[in-house]
Amino acid sequence: MFNFASVLEQNSHRFGDRIAVSEGDRELTYRDLQSRVQSTSFALRNLGVRPGDIVAILLYNRVEFIETMLAANRIGAAVLPLNYRLSPAEWQYILEHSDARAIVTEEEFVPAVDTVAKSLPNLHYKVTLDRPADSTWHEYDILVGTGRGRTTEIVDVAADSLQRLMYTSGTTSRPKGVIISHENLIWKNLAHILEFSLNAEDNTLICGPLYHVGGMDLPGLATFHAGGRLSLVRKFDAAGVADSIEKLRPTNIWLAPSMMNALLQLPGIAGRDTSSIRFITGGGEKMPIPLLDRISDAFPSAWFADAHGLTETVSGDTVNDAAHMRSKVGSVGRPVPHVQVAVVDELGVPVEAGELGEIVVRGPKVMTGYWRDEEATRKAIRNGWFHTGDIGRLDADGYLYIEDRKKDMIVSGGENIATPEVERVLYEHPDVVEAAVVGMPDARWGEVPRAFVVLRAGSGADSETLKDFCRRRLAKYKVPAEIECIESLPRTPSGKVLKRILRETSG
Repeated sequence: MFNFASVLEQNSHRFGDRIAVSEGDRELTYRDLQSRVQSTSFALRNLGVRPGDIVAILLYNRVEFIETMLAANRIGAAVLPLNYRLSPAEWQYILEHSDARAIVTEEEFVPAVDTVAKSLPNLHYKVTLDRPADSTWHEYDILVGTGRGRTTEIVDVAADSLQRLMYTSGTTSRPKGVIISHENLIWKNLAHILEFSLNAEDNTLICGPLYHVGGMDLPGLATFHAGGRLSLVRKFDAAGVADSIEKLRPTNIWLAPSMMNALLQLPGIAGRDTSSIRFITGGGEKMPIPLLDRISDAFPSAWFADAHGLTETVSGDTVNDAAHMRSKVGSVGRPVPHVQVAVVDELGVPVEAGELGEIVVRGPKVMTGYWRDEEATRKAIRNGWFHTGDIGRLDADGYLYIEDRKKDMIVSGGENIATPEVERVLYEHPDVVEAAVVGMPDARWGEVPRAFVVLRAGSGADSETLKDFCRRRLAKYKVPAEIECIESLPRTPSGKVLKRILRETSG
């Protein structure tokens, strides 16, 4: 059976008394979780959720996030993890584009969901973890209570059926929905179980958001698949994570570069007991030796597994192994099991070792395409290979080095920001004639957006006016840190904006 929910069914028999998931002082064994998922799946089905439907999840890292995903999968539905850092207008687009039928959220987000739900006639069911404000909402625990003691059969879905829909900024002005099938997830889990030697003794501390493949999948659900424990931290806080490491004794953790930097900045971090951590997964920035030394000082028992992956591949395509953590420093390693990686030229022909080209990936954990976007799918998947748009090289030993990425993508604190998406919002301002956005270095976030705009003659708008305009339409991290008003954008003879020149002025 390819339904991912069957993993819980099996683990409840194999590891029934082991802790499956925890959040703060709350702990659920595999047997407890199985019982609650049975109740939740019955409740969702009783509510009206059917096989093939999409259930959106707008939560911080909560036990109910995992329960809802497994319960929806169990009855043949899929889930849509929503980025809680997005603006309501962005949620509205994603909910509409995905045709989500239900949403599970918490009190903080209820007013915003109510606002956008008015224009979403297909969003039939709204569920909150807290006491609902009105009758249009259902209370999660009451729903689950109605299903207590009831059983539901696991729907036997096809291998390529949708398990999860995750929206990524991509390189267009609108987010793209990545189709993650049950087969994609299961093959990813098996690859990571082998790569990281995961077993039921492992405990993954999830302090990155579950709406992100780093938090959910690197290795995340692979640990769960192996019968291990997921220890959820509701929201990242460096001091709180350090405390959780000492208290919960996790064996592994995923950290985006900004999260790692925040931990390393903690006073006395080298004196904290981090000895339980056997590996850290990360990536997104080149790893200099001095930073690797600081990581080793803070986590003396850990292998830093520098990795490369994407939402489209359910994360973690290559991993730098422990034996080459230093000898291949700067590399993101070799492909994990069941994944092929190549570096090709513009014609799709593999280049020689050491030569630069586009990184392409294929294997059973690679998505089948983008949701309702055949054109983007055709561009991304050609001749069986997924074209990442990242530029890199393979050395003679097959180790991958990332040299550049799609220049229109900004990675800020582990979050992808598509510059056309920010430009689209700027163009909506009536005084903006032209706009171009690039990344500029930032000590805390790695890089942040910087915008260059051309204003109409006689405009009274300034950078602060434009920032306020963006704040009402974009997630906080997507709002340009700086907006410079210039007379004209540099362009090629064919009219293409020369972002290279703009980047040079941004450091």
